[in-house]
Amino acid sequence: MTASPLVIVGDALLDIDIDGSATRLSPEAPVPVVDVERGWQRPGGAGLAALLAARTHDDVVLITGVADDAAGRQLSELLTSSGVRVVALPMRGSTVSKTRVRAGGQSVLRIDRGDAAPVPGPLPRAAAEALAGAGAICVADYGRGVAALPALREALRAAAAHTPVVWDPHPRGADPVPGCRLVTPNEDEAQHFCGASRVPGELLRDRWDADAVCVTLGARGARVFGADGTRTHVVTPALATGSVREDTCGAGDRFAVAATAALAEGADTLAAVAAAVDAAARFVAAGGAAGVSSPVPAAHGGPLADTDHGTTDAVTLAARLRAEGRTVVATGGCFDLLHTGHIRLLRTARELGDALIVLINSDDSVRALKGPSRPVMPAEDRARVLAALACVDAVAVFDEATPADLLDAIAPDIWVKGGDYTADQLPEADVVTRHGGDVVIVPTVAGYSSSALIAAARSGQPTER
Repeated sequence: MTASPLVIVGDALLDIDIDGSATRLSPEAPVPVVDVERGWQRPGGAGLAALLAARTHDDVVLITGVADDAAGRQLSELLTSSGVRVVALPMRGSTVSKTRVRAGGQSVLRIDRGDAAPVPGPLPRAAAEALAGAGAICVADYGRGVAALPALREALRAAAAHTPVVWDPHPRGADPVPGCRLVTPNEDEAQHFCGASRVPGELLRDRWDADAVCVTLGARGARVFGADGTRTHVVTPALATGSVREDTCGAGDRFAVAATAALAEGADTLAAVAAAVDAAARFVAAGGAAGVSSPVPAAHGGPLADTDHGTTDAVTLAARLRAEGRTVVATGGCFDLLHTGHIRLLRTARELGDALIVLINSDDSVRALKGPSRPVMPAEDRARVLAALACVDAVAVFDEATPADLLDAIAPDIWVKGGDYTADQLPEADVVTRHGGDVVIVPTVAGYSSSALIAAARSGQPTER
């Protein structure tokens, strides 16, 4: 942890994702009709960068514009409840929100609302103090005016003389202030800024008077252009992959935040970029921005968004989907301290059908399996965390050693289990196959175990990967 705060600067948005199914076309036009099943929300833009920073740092400050409307208040609540200190700049207009509608995992439509813009003027004292005392600063420019404010730019220019500044630029945004330690355009952005230049990183480093420019290349890693004319390619680490489509939403923010954090800890530029490439790759592998989303209000998310995800809901949902001829997938386990292996399992399972129901052991059931010191998280909290994931449609709790009785009621088309089992080793497999369902075993992700993570946390020792 850093003694000084990580400060995030930029445009905060409200992102809303609506997921459903599309099995017919509208009679009014040749467009799909989406039956809404789930919805979730999260801070977007610089708000997402701050949220990601707060997952690993105790002291995170976000300097951003916040409009005085319902969406702005919701955005502020999402941030502050995640441990982010918000320093609000005056705004005019309404909060910018982006609503993405998906059916069967495919994007159908995006609806943008809001016209908020920052009001130029003196920099609030709280913002000036945060920048002056920052351990490192990340500017997440989303082209909506915060990074172009003259007073803020002057403070950033002064801070860059003694504090690492990482600037994630936007094609519609302001140029980075001179003296940034690192500027991180992606490949398309770099070409936009440079036109047909074959070496955009070198040109941009000189144009922006930055110590280094890092052009991010997605799955191919990143290329760093240093002040001494060197070029270094940092490759993406090899991670376990599955058959799912990986969601890269938020990967750029995760990269910029990880690089900022590494610089705050004293890393040199190449080491910071290597840490950022690794962090962004793991973020995408773990489900991307969906893993930090919360259920939206019923007005946005439809009838499933406000349920308590109990047993009745799971059984009712399964019955309705089966009646519609759709594929119900279920998986189960303790899920006591959610980790990357769990996310991979859940996303893989969800891709096998039209809905995923997660069955979790009750507290008594976990104690019987794991011992008196478990679970770390009570069933209610475990269910709430799982239900907030985009790939989970319902959660149910069972008290027995196995979920056989609950599976009998749900009768899933596919039962997914993670590990090195075979189908005949699972006591609940007979129930699934009796209803005509199939059992699918998904290999675990090496290096991830709730028991190991909990033991390491209790001993104060870092876990090995």
